[in-house]
Amino acid sequence: MSKFQIEQAFWQLFPQCEIGVVVLHGINNSEEGCEPVRPEMIEQLEKANLEAKKYLTEAVFSQNQVVAVWRQAFTQFKTKKGARSSIEALLKRIEKGNEVGLINPLVDLYNTVSLRYGLPCGGEDLDCFVGDLRLTVTAGNDVFLALGDEESDLTLPGEVCYLDEEGAVCRCWNWRDGQRTMLTEDTQNAILVIESVDPSRHPDLLAAVDFLAKTAVQYLGGKASTKILTREDAEFDLAD
Repeated sequence: MSKFQIEQAFWQLFPQCEIGVVVLHGINNSEEGCEPVRPEMIEQLEKANLEAKKYLTEAVFSQNQVVAVWRQAFTQFKTKKGARSSIEALLKRIEKGNEVGLINPLVDLYNTVSLRYGLPCGGEDLDCFVGDLRLTVTAGNDVFLALGDEESDLTLPGEVCYLDEEGAVCRCWNWRDGQRTMLTEDTQNAILVIESVDPSRHPDLLAAVDFLAKTAVQYLGGKASTKILTREDAEFDLAD
């Protein structure tokens, strides 16, 4: 894989969006490799679960600002029925008292960042992509096998998706992740994205990208490169 590109069709819908990118090379994401720092990582996630409550200030869940801006964003493209942003899904768990638990070190780390900063955050294994990664509005019929599913589905025309040459990587923008490129304990090279549709959250996005890059290298080793993608600068070289 050589690059990540956000295409013009996306910017026509979301001209003020910013996508923070963290690319990691040479990490050790195994539980065994992270054993010395795992207790600290777990503590960070536990604290983030508590800290995320600050984003839930309204009696009606959908009226919380972090939720509302993404609800509005999801009305601007075709989605599966009931599709919601990943940050809404996490905050819904917090509202119900169901803490976000452990999956694997890097996933736990990006969930920590998402909860701490109130922004959608996700990641994929770079070595599982076919060709370049694109964020675009799809014409539909891209093959997608979601986490936890046994049968593939197809994307919808007009749906915002992350795609490569094999099919969809993440559907309805940041709603459902796919099995093919999921982060596992065997992942050595990864791309993580943090998304913001609210220009007032620019400082939070910068802080989240910086925190994610620094802590990933601190806990998992390897090296990190970062960039904020905008309409004016919408491409990132993913080579090591």
